[in-house]
Amino acid sequence: MSAVKHDVFQAIADPTRREVLRLLSEKEMPISALTSHFPMSRTAIAKHLAILTEAELVAGEKVGREKIYRLQPEPLGELKDWLAYYEQFWSNKLTKLKYVLEENNED
Repeated sequence: MSAVKHDVFQAIADPTRREVLRLLSEKEMPISALTSHFPMSRTAIAKHLAILTEAELVAGEKVGREKIYRLQPEPLGELKDWLAYYEQFWSNKLTKLKYVLEENNED
């Protein structure tokens, strides 16, 4: 039986995982360095890393006795594409707001 693959949306739903991604966007780190940023156990961080790895957002490479994790941002493109569709609604609302404000300023 194969492992359940997490999708990008599930992976970034958790604030801890979002913070792990942010930290890894700055530099590659071993789990010990990542754990120092959170008030939780190494085991808990390892579980978050497993979900991020399954979603292909991070990759770990064994270096000596440690595993160094790095960000793989490519899957975030799926999220960007999904959000891009909704930008039209934000843009329309901002255009309407600008119109209303300009109308009120003319009074």
